[in-house]
Amino acid sequence: MLALVEGTDHVCYRYRIRAFEPALRRHGWTIDTVALHRNSWSRHQQLRSATDYDVVLLQRRLLPPWQLAILRRHARRLIYDIDDAVFMRDSYAAKGPYSRRRLAYFWATVYFSDAIVVGNPYLWQRTTSFVNREKVMLIPTCVDTAGYTPAQHTTSTADTRLVWIGQQSTLPCLTLAGEALREAARHAPNLELAVVSDRYPVVPGVRVAPRRWSSESEAAELARADIGMSWLPDDPWSRGKCGLKVLQYMAAGLPVVANPVGMNRTMVEHGRTGFLAETPSEWAKAIKRLSGDAALRTQMGVAARRRVCESYSVASWDEQFTGLVQRVVENKDVARLAGSLKRAAGDAICTVEPSIRERSSVGART
Repeated sequence: MLALVEGTDHVCYRYRIRAFEPALRRHGWTIDTVALHRNSWSRHQQLRSATDYDVVLLQRRLLPPWQLAILRRHARRLIYDIDDAVFMRDSYAAKGPYSRRRLAYFWATVYFSDAIVVGNPYLWQRTTSFVNREKVMLIPTCVDTAGYTPAQHTTSTADTRLVWIGQQSTLPCLTLAGEALREAARHAPNLELAVVSDRYPVVPGVRVAPRRWSSESEAAELARADIGMSWLPDDPWSRGKCGLKVLQYMAAGLPVVANPVGMNRTMVEHGRTGFLAETPSEWAKAIKRLSGDAALRTQMGVAARRRVCESYSVASWDEQFTGLVQRVVENKDVARLAGSLKRAAGDAICTVEPSIRERSSVGART
């Protein structure tokens, strides 16, 4: 297998492909992972190398039509994996969420793929509006629960640590959640918000404790917390999110307080593994209750970790992932479809391949 990804340290690669590599190897697969180059000519060479593999897994990227045509021409089988609403801009884009170019690139990618793997029901619904649903398989983002030590909720009345983990690109959500966090801080005066990231926000009225993220220390940082939090804007982009941070909190044995948007609503069982809170007063009530009751935090943390183990762990989905790869390679109907797609891509490539060198000379980026 050739995995074409945004970066070998990218969070989506680590949790949606690398996590399943041990299972693939047990089934006899070898996996080469390549970060797609920004330079068009270098990327052209990467895409042509697909001919050396039984199957190519393209993750998230929306390739321009001429690059997609090259990939489809050389890939024997092509699987596309998404865990975000890549067909639109994100929640914080100045131009707004809807993009005709992104949507067109997305349609072309799913059409030319032999199979598509999506991370949640919203993405499944959107993808199956473009292609036959038999091509689409839902495999949620998963965590390896063995890598998380459950938090120890003591009866101490010291500071309560609320934790948020995420990338710099999603930090604006903490500013948008500021009113809810300030209200919680007023009702729980010893509240501290630990932000595990590479940048740190200023949230007026809330004590923020910066914690440098690393793959080696993230599980330990979560285990030192009392409550995990997630806040998402209520928009189509957020509905495409697959809830990784919530899964990490739950794997670490933390109760979760989240607003009822997207996968938050599905993953957090209100009153059992945490609380779904919408208004500032609901946030304050939920956090105050958890901060003052270590036994409740323990009870909810245990239930949360059990839910991850049963429904969102690597061990519970690795057979489905490897089975999908094997079916794509072996299925004769897929082989016939792949042949027709290759021919269609071949027709398209005839018009674009002569211009590749010209494009590379100006360093076109996507």
